[in-house]
Amino acid sequence: AGSKLREVFDKINNLLSGKSVQTEGQTVSVTQHPQGLEFVCYKLAEKFVKHGEGEVSFHHDSAFPIAVVLSGIWELHPRVGDIFLAHLHKKCPYSVPFYPARKEGTSVEEYQRMLGYEVHDSKVEEQDHFLKRMSGMIRLYAAIIQLRWPYGNRQGAHPHGLSYGWRWLAQMLNLEPLADVTAMLLLDFLEVCGNALMKQYGIQFWKIMFFIQKSYIPRIEAVTSSGQMGCLSRLKNFVQKCLRAEEIPLPKGILTPSFWRT
Repeated sequence: AGSKLREVFDKINNLLSGKSVQTEGQTVSVTQHPQGLEFVCYKLAEKFVKHGEGEVSFHHDSAFPIAVVLSGIWELHPRVGDIFLAHLHKKCPYSVPFYPARKEGTSVEEYQRMLGYEVHDSKVEEQDHFLKRMSGMIRLYAAIIQLRWPYGNRQGAHPHGLSYGWRWLAQMLNLEPLADVTAMLLLDFLEVCGNALMKQYGIQFWKIMFFIQKSYIPRIEAVTSSGQMGCLSRLKNFVQKCLRAEEIPLPKGILTPSFWRT
């Protein structure tokens, strides 16, 4: 509910503003310790990224309520936004976007960690689980760049708005594609913020969509084996449908004005 989300936002904002906040039966304040504010900013930013790789990866719609709270907090407390990006880029280098190259002397295990895989006791997480986590984090990022907290003063620009999404898309398409990962990330990103990018960039956006269809999808196909075609087929269908309809559908779960009346 919109009212519940406002409660969550107010509590976080009050804590970061130095006010006393009730939590789990105790009263806490960042003024209780010289590094209190820095610690809370760090843990809060980390928590938002964890929501992306956990909750959003399983429930795509949850990207929007989480993103709108973070967007509003970022506006009032830029430090949280900076640390959020640092956590996000470390956990999901594709959010930069960046495909780390393996340097000489880097162990396989260390390189897999650089690529975003979780490695425990020399065991690497399964590919499906890895892709799901990356998908959740990209969806959260794609939601953040288009949403603003509706009760802010709206005087300044979005702290990390759609221009960053446009840049992400352009940079992504300048990278050599990876099997599995690239198709999934592009589809996630376009499903979540394609509609907002279309409204903002118009004909320039459609040129990018044509480029994806004519030039980039064949390049993904060239590095994709027959067993990895699932994501690529979905991306192909999505781009084809959008170009045919000359429209990008609104993402599922987007917060409508009526949501804030609940």
